[in-house]
Amino acid sequence: MFFPLSKIFWFVALPSNLLVLLVAAGVTLLFTRWRRAGRALCTAAVLGFLVAGFLPLGVVLLGPLENRFTRPAADAPAPDVILVLGGALDTDLSLVRGIVSLTDAGGRMTEAVALARRYPEARIVFSGGSARLVGAGTPETAAAQRYFQQMGIDPARISYESRSRNTYENAVFTRDLFQPKSDERWWLVTSAFHMPRSMGIFRQAGFPVTPWPAHYYTAPGKFRWMEVSYGLRLTEVGVREWVGLAAYWLSGRTDSLFPAASSGGKPSL
Repeated sequence: MFFPLSKIFWFVALPSNLLVLLVAAGVTLLFTRWRRAGRALCTAAVLGFLVAGFLPLGVVLLGPLENRFTRPAADAPAPDVILVLGGALDTDLSLVRGIVSLTDAGGRMTEAVALARRYPEARIVFSGGSARLVGAGTPETAAAQRYFQQMGIDPARISYESRSRNTYENAVFTRDLFQPKSDERWWLVTSAFHMPRSMGIFRQAGFPVTPWPAHYYTAPGKFRWMEVSYGLRLTEVGVREWVGLAAYWLSGRTDSLFPAASSGGKPSL
């Protein structure tokens, strides 16, 4: 039930959807005897768009998430396995257009290729199924296979987990399928904002991994002022991730509300 409930909740709670629904409700009430309530809802929606779109709210939300974990030092031992989480490939668009289409989280895939070339002895595991609420959908692994082939990565090095629909299932299904050995070094590649929740989930699942953050939205002192769509996008990503952290913690799927590096502020190896 966790997966469908999360999908339904987020459809309503997504800031842009919520603000549009407020506008629709407010305009509707303007034509009734509850005009004052309608004006209040419209005003709240406009203020919401202004704050989320023009002010750096998204940067404030995403900054702590993206800065929570750092990459291993340059002289760190090489990984045995590079684990890449799904979410960086638009499966439907890739299928319809016949080419691999990356989402704005495409940095997960480009970093995976860079690591595969830097560590030619490391195996690669890609974890990602279909996140559709209705219907089976095409698992993301289908587009991932084509992407890695086009990048020239030896298919013999790559394994796939194609059932997972969310981060919790990424961790559990990958752990159960590949049975990581205690002496293996698994490096986890996912978006920087998604790394705290991912690390908490993997640790709770008894699956130790080393973080390799990829795909950043924020940088110190950088913000695209006067671009409402950009500001709203960052706000939505930040709100969604903080809500996800709380939901996963309350459901016992992560080891803390805001997971941190295991020791001394640096990732464990």
